[in-house]
Amino acid sequence: MSPSLPLTEMQVENVTFPPAVKPPASNNTLFLGGAGVRGLEIEGKFIKVTAIGVYLEDNTVQSLAVKWKGKSAKELSNSVEFFRDIVTGPFEKFMRVTMILPLKGLQYSEKVAENCVGIWKSLGIYTDAEAKAIEKFQEVFKEETFPPGSSILFTQSANGSLAISFSKDGSIPEVENAVIENKPLSEAVLESMIGKYGVSPEAKRSLATTLSELLKEKNENGN
Repeated sequence: MSPSLPLTEMQVENVTFPPAVKPPASNNTLFLGGAGVRGLEIEGKFIKVTAIGVYLEDNTVQSLAVKWKGKSAKELSNSVEFFRDIVTGPFEKFMRVTMILPLKGLQYSEKVAENCVGIWKSLGIYTDAEAKAIEKFQEVFKEETFPPGSSILFTQSANGSLAISFSKDGSIPEVENAVIENKPLSEAVLESMIGKYGVSPEAKRSLATTLSELLKEKNENGN
């Protein structure tokens, strides 16, 4: 693995994210970039719903170095453009969403669909192709239920297809449940987690911290 920072597992609530995984629909091993909780304000209380881990391909660091090396974790954390570059970058990403509270597939997909449509409208790219992709996305989740400890897994390929898999425990299945060939959808799913209005500020800070260290190391090594 090229990131020579001693990458370690991360603990979010009672969920452990290993330092590296080989995602479904991929031949690569990806490193853990960041993890954090996603919660909701319900009647004035912060309720933790899911834990999110974001994994990245090794060449992410090289790809981001041109523009972002030398920036502090805080600078990266506050930059909308930095997270946009992760979302749209030409490298593989893997997102694992593990339930802290039980969730119905329909509840989850409706919320993600709403976030994706909001992102597309703000970017001015909501076309028939995206509307069809989001329909297909919701179809994949329709019959699913997710008890605590189960996970939804997304593999975003470098060319922008989105593979969706489910796991009832911490294991990573070898085969995906569905693949949707729509780059804007693939990007919007990740953007809804770590973008401008991302649902997990904690995962964003965690990503910024890891990548700032890796970029710093790359800068010092001069390679």
